[in-house]
Amino acid sequence: MHIRVVGEQDLTPIQAIYAHHVATSLATFETEPPDVAELSTRVAAITQAGLPYLVAELDDKLLGYAYATQFRPRAGYRSTVEDSLYVAPDAIRHGVGQALLNQLIERCTTLGLRQMLAVIGDSHNAASIGVHRACGFAYVGVMTSVGRKFDRWVDVVIMQRALGAGDATEY
Repeated sequence: MHIRVVGEQDLTPIQAIYAHHVATSLATFETEPPDVAELSTRVAAITQAGLPYLVAELDDKLLGYAYATQFRPRAGYRSTVEDSLYVAPDAIRHGVGQALLNQLIERCTTLGLRQMLAVIGDSHNAASIGVHRACGFAYVGVMTSVGRKFDRWVDVVIMQRALGAGDATEY
């Protein structure tokens, strides 16, 4: 498996992976999958902000992707990012998510960022909670019934991981 920076050629497979998760899971609260043009705009915003957007591939097949976004737009949050991670259905439980997340953590640390948050849809999402725990994230809490999808209320789990020195030193 090879992890690299996203390219334009990845947009169609990214859209297919994300559309699957929109249609079948609570990992995202989007209810309609965005098209390739919308995803292109989203990818451009992330990369133009200088944040990492990574893909994992094997034999020219996209297995998954991960990216970091600014947690909140206000200046006081400038050192905190939120991760997003999606794996192709046939690549789940093959180490793709953990490899992508570890690489994302490394790249965000190199950028001087200090905290990474995981905002995980569904408190029963054992796979996402598990991969974040395996990558050093700690459980912070749960916001109950803040989303609604598939005709039910859905929780959000918050996990957090310090990057580099975290809050141990000044900038």
